[in-house]
Amino acid sequence: MNISIITIGKLKEKYLKQGIDEYLKRLSAYAKLDIIELPDEKAPENLSETEMEIVKEKEGERILSKISDDTHVIALAIEGKMKTSEQLAKEIDQLATYGKSKIAFIIGGSLGLSQQVMKRANDTLSFSKMTFPHQLMRLILLEQIYRAFRINRGEPYHK
Repeated sequence: MNISIITIGKLKEKYLKQGIDEYLKRLSAYAKLDIIELPDEKAPENLSETEMEIVKEKEGERILSKISDDTHVIALAIEGKMKTSEQLAKEIDQLATYGKSKIAFIIGGSLGLSQQVMKRANDTLSFSKMTFPHQLMRLILLEQIYRAFRINRGEPYHK
């Protein structure tokens, strides 16, 4: 299975990089995993609704350019579907079973994802109704993907 995490913005925090590197190492036994970092659109703090949409559209175009037609896309969004770890594990297992070997998880920038990215998504995922920094979401997502593989293999993991 090939899993991509396509994300807007650079990861700067050393402690998050260390955690992400640890999960990438653990996941290498289960899947090929790539993190694709795309630059965020530079914008001033106070944007109008129109300006926000323009920023999301530009970031969305960058995201969509990295997704092939045969990729199953899961967009991370506050308004997405909330799932248990077991439900996510089952979804990943079913995708593999039915020949969907390419999965891309999308993490947008600070303004969220464009309508074009949301339309391209095959599914949505929400970790909470709370807002998290996209850098932290990478680590949380990797941990849940790792947990999903452990669940699917019947291997022990902390509950």
